[in-house]
Amino acid sequence: MSRFFSKKYTALQPYIPGEQPKDMRYIKLNTNESPFPPPKSVVKAVREQSLKCNLYSDPTCGALVEKAAQIYGVKKTQILPTNGSDEILNFAFMAFCDKDTPAVFADITYGFYSVFADLHGVPYRTIPLKDDFSIDYRDYCGVNATVFIANPNAPTGLALSKPEIEEIIRSNPNNVVVIDEAYVDFGGESCVDLIEKYDNLLVTQTFSKSRSLAGARLGFGFANEQLLADLNAIKYSTNPYNVNRMTMEAGREALCQQAYFDKKCKEICNTRAFTADRLTRLGFTVLNSKTNFLFIKSRKIGGKELYEKLKEKGVLVRHFNGERISEFNRVTIGTKKQMEAFLFCVEQILKEKENEKSK
Repeated sequence: MSRFFSKKYTALQPYIPGEQPKDMRYIKLNTNESPFPPPKSVVKAVREQSLKCNLYSDPTCGALVEKAAQIYGVKKTQILPTNGSDEILNFAFMAFCDKDTPAVFADITYGFYSVFADLHGVPYRTIPLKDDFSIDYRDYCGVNATVFIANPNAPTGLALSKPEIEEIIRSNPNNVVVIDEAYVDFGGESCVDLIEKYDNLLVTQTFSKSRSLAGARLGFGFANEQLLADLNAIKYSTNPYNVNRMTMEAGREALCQQAYFDKKCKEICNTRAFTADRLTRLGFTVLNSKTNFLFIKSRKIGGKELYEKLKEKGVLVRHFNGERISEFNRVTIGTKKQMEAFLFCVEQILKEKENEKSK
C-alpha cells in the first residue's frame, strides 16, 4: 500500500475471487459460472448495443425492468438492477447498517459479507452453522440486527425452506432481512413473492449463475418501494449509470429466453446428481446441494492436497482455508463431459494415494 492509503482501510481484508490462471488450459470448476454460453439472440443484442457505446445507458434500466416485472410477477417499482448482485449487497450494507444497527450472518457463507461490513465500518456478528453445515433458522429470529442469509448458502450448497425464511423475516420487524438468492434456480425456493407481504425484506438475485452472464455483471434487488428508494439514494449518490447498455440489453434478452435457461438449469441439476452419486461411491462426503456446485470431502485425501493434485492435472476447483472447512473443496458443476473428466482425475489421484501408502 502507498503512504497515502487512508488509515481507516489499513486493516481491510479484501474479497479473494476464484483464481483465473493463464499458465495452461484448465477445466474450470472453481467459480460457479455456467458451462453453457448464452443464446445467440443475447449475443446479437449485445453486439447491437455496442454500436451505441458513445451514449450513456438508461439509468432507470426501463426496458430491462419492464421485462423483469413480467417474468417475476412484481411491480416495476419493486426492482432495482445493479452491477452484479454484489453491488446491491454493498448498497444494503450502506443503507441498512451502521454502528447502531449491526449486521448478522453465518460464520461460513459468502465471503463478501464480512468484507462489506469492514469496508463500511459496520459491526457484525457471525452465527456458527450447525455441525452438519446447515443454518438453524431459529438462530436468526429476533436478532435485532440486519440479517444477511445466502439461500442456498455458499459454499455449502444447503438451503432453508421458504417457511423458515419467512419466520426469520416475521420475527425481525424492525430490521431489514436480506435474502441472497444467487443460486436459487438450482433447487431453492425463492422469496421474491414475499416482498408485498413484508416491508423489511430485500431479495437479491444474479444473472451470473443460471443465466450464463457472469462476465456481463448484472443483478437484481427486489423489495417494496420504500426500501428501493433507500437503495436508489445510494445508487444515485455513487454511480447512476451502474448497468452499461450492453449488459442491460443482454439481461432483457436473457429474460426473453427463459425456456433455454430452464433447460440448462435442469441439465446442470441432473449432472450434479450424477457427479454426487459417483463421488459418494468413491467414499466422499457430499452435502445435499441446491446449487450449481458440490461441497465435498474425502476420508482418503486432504482437501488442500486434492485441490493441488487436481490443478496439476488441469482441473480447477475451489479450496478454502477456514478451520471448519479446510478438508472440503467446492466443485462447480460443468458439462457432463467436464464432470466425467473431473471424476477420472479424482479416481487417478485416489489410486496414486493408495499406491503411496502401500509402498
